Amino acid sequence: MSSISENMVQEIVQEVMAKMQIADAPTGKHGIFKDMNDAIEAAKKAELIVRKMSMDQREKIISCIRRKIKENAEVLARMGVDETGMGNVGDKILKHHLVADKTPGTEDITTTAWSGDRGLTLIEMGPFGVIGAITPCTNPSETVLCNTIGMLAGGNTVVFNPHPAAIKTSIYAINLVNEASLEAGGPDNIAVTVENPTLETSNIMMKHKDIPLIAATGGPGVVTAVLSSGKRGIGAGAGNPPALVDETADVRKAAQDIVNGCTFDNNLPCIAEKEIVAVASIADELMHYLVSENDCYLASKEEQDKLTEVVLAGGKLNRKCVGRSAKALLAMIGVNVPSNIRCITFEGPKEHPLIATELMMPILGVVRAKDFDDAVDQAVWLEHGNRHSAHIHSKNIDNITKYAKAIDTAILVKNAPSYAALGFGGEGYCTFTIASRTGEGLTSASTFTKRRRCVMSDSLCIR
Repeated sequence: MSSISENMVQEIVQEVMAKMQIADAPTGKHGIFKDMNDAIEAAKKAELIVRKMSMDQREKIISCIRRKIKENAEVLARMGVDETGMGNVGDKILKHHLVADKTPGTEDITTTAWSGDRGLTLIEMGPFGVIGAITPCTNPSETVLCNTIGMLAGGNTVVFNPHPAAIKTSIYAINLVNEASLEAGGPDNIAVTVENPTLETSNIMMKHKDIPLIAATGGPGVVTAVLSSGKRGIGAGAGNPPALVDETADVRKAAQDIVNGCTFDNNLPCIAEKEIVAVASIADELMHYLVSENDCYLASKEEQDKLTEVVLAGGKLNRKCVGRSAKALLAMIGVNVPSNIRCITFEGPKEHPLIATELMMPILGVVRAKDFDDAVDQAVWLEHGNRHSAHIHSKNIDNITKYAKAIDTAILVKNAPSYAALGFGGEGYCTFTIASRTGEGLTSASTFTKRRRCVMSDSLCIR
């Protein structure tokens, strides 16, 4: 970008900011407000500045955000564990670095062109304006940071209604991105939230006239509410990803990959392996490797029943168990194990409550299938039609293809841990908003834009 255009951008920013007088948060932190309407107003004013910025200017802000994420990765990780009690610090640090390194920026905003005898037609990606976002307590700062990078790259600002159980961590992340924007010459309040998010503040956000798009990352209830708002909604909902292991798999590697994926951040990622469906001919071998080489604890029938009573108390998921370590979960039923135990496993029918329910904890039930076709049928049943994520370990291309068509998920990982889907040990970009229910799949900057056609008739064709 030339120095003239750079100066013009800075003049525009300074002029508009002077006119807007955007208020700082009452807590002294950037982007944090007491009232949701005030937060939305501030984000709207910031959006008027962002829309006048060049792509280069947006990318400078994003680069600063990436740097700050890396600098604060350990702080954010520890805050998340301390506030929610979920996951573990080491894996959360890795997730923050993944967000910083592999979340797409403005390079994801592209133009399609047709040039011919009748002129030139362009399809451009334009911003929605102010986006409303609901974020979970399972990946609070990761989702806030990943969403902000993508939404800002598309030319938007964002209003967050974070999960109340992770509000301190979310506020820290929101303050961080605003500090980055200011350091890079951008406006304050590119991302905002309220001090005390509630159902009421969420409803205000979803109904507000200045928010045309809502992106929700959470459970089925949250996504249903967004889709009932009457606005464009991007819904990243629940999943219960099965890992199928067939008779052609490298069984030893499959066991290692599945446990690594299942235990990553204590099974909090929605893409993580939640159960195994194993073809009978290799099931015993797989169980052997799970227990003997991958630090899995084989739970007895009595221990399974006790775990069910604790983690599904009253038939409902016990939130106090979500994201806890295998050692902590076993301690809840009076079983003490060495610190190296990282997963709980057992064999049971697909209807077993610890298998059929998405637990988000390192409990990995194994379902035995008589053959591959039976394994596919059981895996499809276990995925419950969420169309979210699934995994397979196989060297048979025909089997992989058959499974892929039957399971029909936004993500299918072959012969690797689940986190390869997010670019960790695999190719591709990172996201923490996987919109399986509304069909966008793995979201990125381009997801948060609308397509606009620009036509020049009978001109600018210079062939």
